[in-house]
Amino acid sequence: MTARITLPVPGGGTEALTLREPAGWQRPSAPPTSRIAYAAAHVVADPHADNAPGAPARLDWDATLAVRRDLWSWGLGVAEAMDTAQRGMGLDWAATRELIRRSAAEAAACGGRIVAGAATDQLTGVPDTLDEVAAAYAEQVAFVQGCGAVAVVMASRQLAALAAGADDYRRVYDRVLRSADAPVVLHWLGDMFDPALAGYWGSTDLDEATTTFVALVHAHADVIDGVKVSLLDARREVRLRELLPPTVKVYTGDDYHYPELIAGDGTRSSHALLGAFAAIAPAASAALRRLDDGDPAGFRAVLDPTVPLSRHLFAPPTPYYKTGIAFLSWLNGRQPGFTMVGGLHGGRSVPHLVEAFRLADAAGLLLDPELAADRMRGYLAVAGVTG
Repeated sequence: MTARITLPVPGGGTEALTLREPAGWQRPSAPPTSRIAYAAAHVVADPHADNAPGAPARLDWDATLAVRRDLWSWGLGVAEAMDTAQRGMGLDWAATRELIRRSAAEAAACGGRIVAGAATDQLTGVPDTLDEVAAAYAEQVAFVQGCGAVAVVMASRQLAALAAGADDYRRVYDRVLRSADAPVVLHWLGDMFDPALAGYWGSTDLDEATTTFVALVHAHADVIDGVKVSLLDARREVRLRELLPPTVKVYTGDDYHYPELIAGDGTRSSHALLGAFAAIAPAASAALRRLDDGDPAGFRAVLDPTVPLSRHLFAPPTPYYKTGIAFLSWLNGRQPGFTMVGGLHGGRSVPHLVEAFRLADAAGLLLDPELAADRMRGYLAVAGVTG
């Protein structure tokens, strides 16, 4: 039965939309081999708990872990406790610790690939010394590795607030990397994702920041599996691939240009660690299988149609992309409700989420169109939109 829905349009009024038939995405028998691909997973709030702004995060553990099992079933790895999981936007360190512990255990049980974020968010306010920042990093890296996950050394708001220049970044990261028991991933998150990270690596000049970053990676290449680059600048990422040691992977975090960065230029290519892959997992899985089969044109034919949706979800103000990720998860039946820790389900407007619905349909990413349409009608009714 064809699903239909009446949606509001900008400026007032409504129009009818007939949804696409299900795309028939097939789950793979094994993860892709041509690229390593992680989807940065969101968390599902417990609707019975007080997940108001500033309140301790309370998660629906069954739904949160089900989201991860679903991502593994598409052959993707899970990037846990990253900014997609609302680090710094509602997910406190106590909840983060439990999230990493539970997700790493699930990964071990099902053979899923997992990395997890290590930051300094157990600190409150701006610390007095760089040693406090380094110790906080080391504590979290040790915890992540102790749980059996690969640690992603995330950008630190506390370090950004305290550091006086590039030397301070080198001092902290030198100490953290020397203490790591296993290879880690370094994360460079641009200030479009988190304004508190402006001037990271000691300069607002990205060329100077890149010089510092590249030197750090070369100095510690033996303990760095790869770097995750989230700058939404494809040319800079391509240049970075040329500057880094050949043993160090680049995991693209560019939710605007991922098809061409993953496809590569014939010499170098990026792996993936993307929030967008949480929203487009079936398409990402299918595209990567085509790349495995030596079909780069087929890879682009599957993945390129997802870019308008991703660009919309990650449109400014970019930090609120998590709202769209959770909304699509709810539309696709991966979670029972659309609420988020910190009240972040209010982070995007009704028109924004309506357009996300349209674009997800256009990309064949509403897996059960009848369910998605029914849930969308409920959301619009609560929002006061009738048609």
